[in-house]
Amino acid sequence: MKKSLAKERSIGELAERLEMSQRTIRYYEEIGLLNSIKRVEGGRRLYTDMDLRRLKLIKRLKIMGMTLSEMQELEAMWTIEKSNEKVLKRLLELLENHLRRLDDRITDLNILRNEIVEYQERIRSKIMK
Repeated sequence: MKKSLAKERSIGELAERLEMSQRTIRYYEEIGLLNSIKRVEGGRRLYTDMDLRRLKLIKRLKIMGMTLSEMQELEAMWTIEKSNEKVLKRLLELLENHLRRLDDRITDLNILRNEIVEYQERIRSKIMK
């Protein structure tokens, strides 16, 4: 009997590999971000390389600041449109919005940093008198 080239993993293996909790993986499945899960006897889940890639993408998008609801929007768009182009255009738009907010935050943090440095200098000058 030939073994399949696609590796199937248990939720524990997947969680360990991705440094993600099993509960988080189940939650992503519950909210529709991970929906190709195979089940075997007893209801045990088996995850494929495609599931692994999907979870890596979700993890990367979260690090970039995307919300789960934004990811659900993209998933719903894919389900309805079946068009990579439309999904990718929307993803680009979402990432541009996140980048703009990040740039605004960096500007605000730089202003705050300068205010703290200024305040430290005033305090030091009072101590030195």
